[in-house]
Amino acid sequence: MRIHLYSLHGLFRAQRLEIGRDADNGGQIIYVMELAKALSRRPDVEKVHLFTRRIDDPSCSAEYAQAIEPVNDKFDIRRVWCGGKRYLPKEKLWGHLDEFVANAVTHIKQEKIFPNWIHGHYADAGYVAAELSSILNVPFAQTGHSLGRPKLQKLIDGGMPKEEAMKRFQFERRFAAEDTTLFNSEFIVTSTQQEVSTYEGYVHFEHAEHHVIPPGLNFERYYPYYQDMVSGDEPTADVMQARLSVKENLEKFLAQPERPIILAICRPDKKKNIDGLIHAYGTDKELQAIANLVIFAGLRGDIETMPEGEKEVLTRILLLMDKYDLYGKIAIPKQHDTGLEVPEIYRLCARKKGVFANIALTEPFGLTILEATACGCPVVATEDGGPAEIIPKCHNGILVPPTGTSEIQKALKTILTDTEKWTQMSNTGVQKVREHYSWEAHVDKYLNLARENLHASEGFGRKNIAQNPKRYERLKVATQMIIADVDGTLISETKDYTGLKELKQFLLGRENEFVFGIATGRSMASVRQLFEELDIPDPDVAICEVGAKVCYGLGDSFLDKAWMEHIDFRWNAEAIRERLAGFQGLKLQDETFQGAHKISYYVDSAMRGEEFNVEWVKVALGRLASAVSLIVTHGAYVDILPRRASKGRAVRFIGNKWHIPLSQTIVFGDAGNDFDMFTGTTRGVVVGNYAKEMEALKGMKRVYFSPQPSAAGVLDGLRHYELLKEQE
Repeated sequence: MRIHLYSLHGLFRAQRLEIGRDADNGGQIIYVMELAKALSRRPDVEKVHLFTRRIDDPSCSAEYAQAIEPVNDKFDIRRVWCGGKRYLPKEKLWGHLDEFVANAVTHIKQEKIFPNWIHGHYADAGYVAAELSSILNVPFAQTGHSLGRPKLQKLIDGGMPKEEAMKRFQFERRFAAEDTTLFNSEFIVTSTQQEVSTYEGYVHFEHAEHHVIPPGLNFERYYPYYQDMVSGDEPTADVMQARLSVKENLEKFLAQPERPIILAICRPDKKKNIDGLIHAYGTDKELQAIANLVIFAGLRGDIETMPEGEKEVLTRILLLMDKYDLYGKIAIPKQHDTGLEVPEIYRLCARKKGVFANIALTEPFGLTILEATACGCPVVATEDGGPAEIIPKCHNGILVPPTGTSEIQKALKTILTDTEKWTQMSNTGVQKVREHYSWEAHVDKYLNLARENLHASEGFGRKNIAQNPKRYERLKVATQMIIADVDGTLISETKDYTGLKELKQFLLGRENEFVFGIATGRSMASVRQLFEELDIPDPDVAICEVGAKVCYGLGDSFLDKAWMEHIDFRWNAEAIRERLAGFQGLKLQDETFQGAHKISYYVDSAMRGEEFNVEWVKVALGRLASAVSLIVTHGAYVDILPRRASKGRAVRFIGNKWHIPLSQTIVFGDAGNDFDMFTGTTRGVVVGNYAKEMEALKGMKRVYFSPQPSAAGVLDGLRHYELLKEQE
């Protein structure tokens, strides 16, 4: 089994993960990396590819600009461009997901790494996984990690106006993506049973299949604080260096560093409730006399230059420290190595008979609780979310309401002052966390479910079984493509169907050797009706509305969304119609000939042919003319499209996306709106009934002028380029 994992936001690399750098670099990064490593250790898994965003930003390591980074012999990280080169927070990625899909398909085909199984992580990657599942005819699973609807409610409860939250966090897109994954995925993976209930507010909750599979831990990193002493083995040099670094780092802050530690490790995020922990500690003199408070709130440099949300949290920490005069009692280190030092921080806390605290306002799972427990730390944890299931299983701590100051204080003092209770929670936790939370157990259950669904699935997720799997297999493997105009090229406008029967037989027998596409000014509905009437095989790709729409097959529901997003740049259809409303010589065509990215006019009969000058239209459009393409056909029709849209550009887009060389693409046409398909490196065939404007192509080595009209000319062109001969 070849598995693709998709996790778009944050920063992934083989070593030295930057956990805590910002809100996008938290538990999900660790979860996905550890899952990928665990899968790669399985003999029944051939390869694991983790797809994420490619970044070339001076503020980030150059490693994130690598297209491919090996992690081990069966697992690598694949980075794909989208949304420019700069590092972006996840809220800024929603408008670029279709670009990611298009570039991922190109990479997959170019590298020949077609998956058997796809898995999305978080809503943005869920959208990508659903799109790729449809395009590649491969089933997918989804892990939400956190959901939009509960987050929106928390923000509103915290005082943020709904309108501001919706705009800032792109919740409309997020909700739609989450519903899409519920409807189309084979199953949803959750870490807790409570997490399943958070999906209940979604439209397609009842359509989804949920499986609770708790994540595991890397027990080679997170082992008990006493293991080195019991085993008698000397720690490695890097472990000893990490221990010394942690010890020295904390001693800079603490007046009495020998005291037990109340430890928190989390991102500087409001929902982590760091200020609630400081308030509980700062208002209890007895607690301050018993233990020091140590907070690792992410990785920080200059607070003033940090994102607004993180700046606010860190500023609040410093103000509370000053308010309660906690100098010498609280440590807030700026940096720590997430690879080596974090496990040593937990073990230092355990050696000092301390407590790990996670009192987040909302905690979908609570990976840090497992890490601390595995190292021997008892915990005081929020009763919200995952901890409510972890603590009863592991008997490793006390649950508290996250805003209950007195309950938090009491729980901390209970564990810190009762040696017998501390030892019992520490020892039981170490044993139980290994029993319930191993990656081996997670992967066993996960792969069993994946195999069951691979056998049961008919492709495209459970809900999209009506599509044509042969079409997508052809797009995946073909190295050649033919694209033909319809009216005047495939179909004679004089209803002379000479050659059409032979051409249909040729197309039906094409197997996977080449992709068949059409490029037409017609709407999708019009083409579909025509092909049904003449019994022409469905194309693999349909470029409709003079390049304003790209579909797979003849169904509007199978639009290439990346193309639509690409051509939408600076397009303003309403303004164009207003400018040309009183233009003499143009008449708007019927609504059936209009499209979202195409405005079509008839040229007045008195001005047709050489009398019509397209420059007049450009003058009328004024500054809008720079954002559009004007296509005149037979001097009688004018199509206005976005600047980026045309048949030729669409052909090049398809070739790039599916990694079909343009030099191995043959285009067929007869009139002006076909002209730009013949530019570039494509080979071309102009059929015998061509319009005058096509004469400009005569003499070009890559363009063949057939003496035969329409379908007969297409057959002649196929013979000229020896494609028909290969089929025979």
